[in-house]
Amino acid sequence: MEHSVEPMLSKYLHNRGRKKGLPIAGTFELTARCNFNCKMCYVHLTEAEQRRRGRELTADEWLAIAQKAKEAGTVFLLLTGGEPTLRADFPDIYRALKRMGFMISVNSNGYLLQDKILELFAEEVPTRVNISLYGVSNETYRRMCGIPAYDRIVKNIEALRKTGVDVKINMSLTPDNMDDMEAVLRQAKSLGAHTQATPYMFPPVRREKSMVGQNYRMSAEQAGEFQAKYNLLSMTEEQFCLLASQMAKGIAQTAADACEGVPGKGVMCRAGSSSFWLTWDGKMLPCGQMAEPAFDVLTMGFDAAWQAVREATAAIRLPQECSNCGLNFLCHACAAMCYCETGEFDKKPEYLCRLNRSYLETTQELWQTVYGGRMP
Repeated sequence: MEHSVEPMLSKYLHNRGRKKGLPIAGTFELTARCNFNCKMCYVHLTEAEQRRRGRELTADEWLAIAQKAKEAGTVFLLLTGGEPTLRADFPDIYRALKRMGFMISVNSNGYLLQDKILELFAEEVPTRVNISLYGVSNETYRRMCGIPAYDRIVKNIEALRKTGVDVKINMSLTPDNMDDMEAVLRQAKSLGAHTQATPYMFPPVRREKSMVGQNYRMSAEQAGEFQAKYNLLSMTEEQFCLLASQMAKGIAQTAADACEGVPGKGVMCRAGSSSFWLTWDGKMLPCGQMAEPAFDVLTMGFDAAWQAVREATAAIRLPQECSNCGLNFLCHACAAMCYCETGEFDKKPEYLCRLNRSYLETTQELWQTVYGGRMP
């Protein structure tokens, strides 16, 4: 299974952005509303809940912020939600952002990507559409999201691919759909789409502060097993054997889109250094999984909010006790994970410790049983 590879231009710009303090990439969370009700979602609010908490930014407000972001150096925008295409003015926002010159990707559950939205993407092609494909049956979707949406979403993906739109398929693995993982990978291959399956589900602390360390998800041990099994299914024999042999030697594993941090030190990923997240009600965060640090763009202005995010992110320190852990070479526990699992940035996330231990053990077991421990 082919994995997506980050373009060199993106890497270069982010490296420059980090050095110069520029917000190279941003996420616009256009709404917290969604037509699905996925149990593990970190942000989904009903319309009534959203109204109690605030109001969505208007199209004019989003575009005014986008103009300031462009002037500050932003090149890449991700439009997300909730489900961003639920907004009646989504086409207007999207077209205006394209005219500004941004490279735009869109996150979607795929259900509404037909008719006007399909025509929009055919006319104004996005850099990529990231679609969540949760299973390979309407029944899995009913359990997972509360709506039997599989058949419709696959048809929509097929239509997007026919128009030449680049599609990446994301699969969030939970107890409701983990048995569908292999079939989803086969489906993605038949659709000609990049894939990424994720067994780690962030506790939804932005949706509900009391959910620290909790979510509807697999046990840490199961999540580690499924990460190893996903690698086995999606990698070539040579790739998997190389990974397993490096893990056996304690060689660090890195990925272009991995969340990163240094135990006892600071945030190493792009959050708050070359990228930002703007919530549906106008709060700028380093990362969309965090509830803090948060700064109101409408009252502070974009430039001041970005500066505040950079300074607050630079002050974050990760758990010192993790510095001597024997799993450091493969652990990607980041500031957001620590915060969501423990309520603190500098407290060890035990769930991640157990997940990584299981991931290492299962990878070694699969290497031996499937490939006989063959060296690459």
